[in-house]
Amino acid sequence: MASEKVDGFAFEQRHGKARVRLGRVWRSLSGGRHNFVEWTVGINLLSDCLAAYVRDDNSAIVATDSMKNTVYAKAKECTQQISMEEFAILLAKHFTSFYEQVTTAIITIVEKPWERVYVDDQPHDHGFKLGSEAHTTEVIVEKSGALRVTSGIRGLALLKTTQSGFEKFVRDKYTALPDTKERMVATEVTASWKYPFESLSGIPLQPSYFTERYLDVKKVLVETFFGPSRGGVYSPSVQNTLYQMATTVLNRFPDISSIQLKMPNIHFLPVNISSKDNPAIVKFDNDVYLPTSEPHGSIEATLSRMRAKM
Repeated sequence: MASEKVDGFAFEQRHGKARVRLGRVWRSLSGGRHNFVEWTVGINLLSDCLAAYVRDDNSAIVATDSMKNTVYAKAKECTQQISMEEFAILLAKHFTSFYEQVTTAIITIVEKPWERVYVDDQPHDHGFKLGSEAHTTEVIVEKSGALRVTSGIRGLALLKTTQSGFEKFVRDKYTALPDTKERMVATEVTASWKYPFESLSGIPLQPSYFTERYLDVKKVLVETFFGPSRGGVYSPSVQNTLYQMATTVLNRFPDISSIQLKMPNIHFLPVNISSKDNPAIVKFDNDVYLPTSEPHGSIEATLSRMRAKM
């Protein structure tokens, strides 16, 4: 965000509309099948409206209520189903082209994970249930046509009951944690990946590109975490598993320039209960655990191609 000099100070500003909630149904003309999305949209505009701050002149301000209304109007105009990345690009293009004073538009969208219901092993025409992890995106479009697209996943909860360990770490006078080659490992993955497109002209033309890539990346992350269905894969640390997941994504998808993963280590603690009269009320044997949510380990990293712009 560029700064302006005001009264001897450096001044930066933006304004927008947060948490615009949108539901959109697309009804098939050839049959009874409906498609549905629920999005929470955020808008931030970088614009030449300095006078509103320093001179009580609102003539250059785009009202945030107008931004909200634009979301619904543009959704109505999308007569064919559209990915949320495409919708974010559409909104950003509108704000930077329709308003002369707007230099950059930043659009964020979080998709609520509604999933089609299956009845008698058949997809229901218009029935949906709420899933777990959420699809996210951030799109930045400048008036020049420069573009940055980031997609991601939030709340991808993963757990495996074995094939994990942690040993040979730093030991000092504060260390109480024992080495182990056998433990449960659980995390809630937050992932974000950047696409290499630098302008609006570089966006792939296929209509389902972003949705398919999101599903592809999620599948790779999950499969790399767990390993083969028979036997799985051993994890010597959350750090190592995170790195394997990130490298697999970049090796599999050349159209992704970088990926960031945040993977808290959510602990399941062994339960041992004893008393003076009974030393083994519950004796842990890799079977009974106390689930916890906090405190938890915090592990995150970003992996980028050397040519990627971060």
